[in-house]
Amino acid sequence: MTDEQPPAETPKSAEPSGVDLARVALRAAKEQARARGDAAQQKRQARRGGGLRSGARADGRDPMAFGAAINRLITERGWETPAAVGGVMGRWPQIVGEDLAKHCEPEKYDEDERVLVVRCDSTAWATNLRLLAPQLVARLNEDLGHGAVKLIKVNGPGGPARRYGPLRAPGSTGPGDTYG
Repeated sequence: MTDEQPPAETPKSAEPSGVDLARVALRAAKEQARARGDAAQQKRQARRGGGLRSGARADGRDPMAFGAAINRLITERGWETPAAVGGVMGRWPQIVGEDLAKHCEPEKYDEDERVLVVRCDSTAWATNLRLLAPQLVARLNEDLGHGAVKLIKVNGPGGPARRYGPLRAPGSTGPGDTYG
C-alpha cells in the first residue's frame, strides 16, 4: 500500500465556455450594430441639412439654465471674490445696519489690494465708520471668506462739482486753480 494519492485535478483557467462565448459575441455584435446605426443616423441628418437634433433625453447640446450658466462663467473667469463683494454691496444695509447704511455706501472694491472704498455723507459718519472699520472687516471676511477684505478706505463727502465759466483759460483746472 502506498500513501500516494492520485494528483488532484487542477481547475482549468477561466476560459469562457460555449455559452459565455456566445454572450460575448452577442454583446460585441450589438455594440457594432449600435455604432453603425448611430453613424447612419448622423449621415441622414447631415444630408437633410441639419446636424444632430435634440431628442427626448438631455444631452450636451441642450440649453443651460441661466443661473447655472452665470455660475459657470464666474467660476471659469475666477470672479468668485468680486461677485461675492458685489453681493455684499447689495446687502450693505443688512451687514452694517440701517443707520450706518443711510449715511455710508460702498463705492468700489479693489481686488488686487483687497480694499473696499466707502463714501460717507458727512465727516462725522466717516469718523464713526473709521472707528468701526476693524469690526466691519471681520464681519465682511466672515461672509466672503478669510482675507477677502483687508482694509476699508473711508472717504468723506465730496466737494461741490466744479463749474467752468464761459471765460476759461486754457489748461486751467477751474475755480480751484492757483497761480503757483
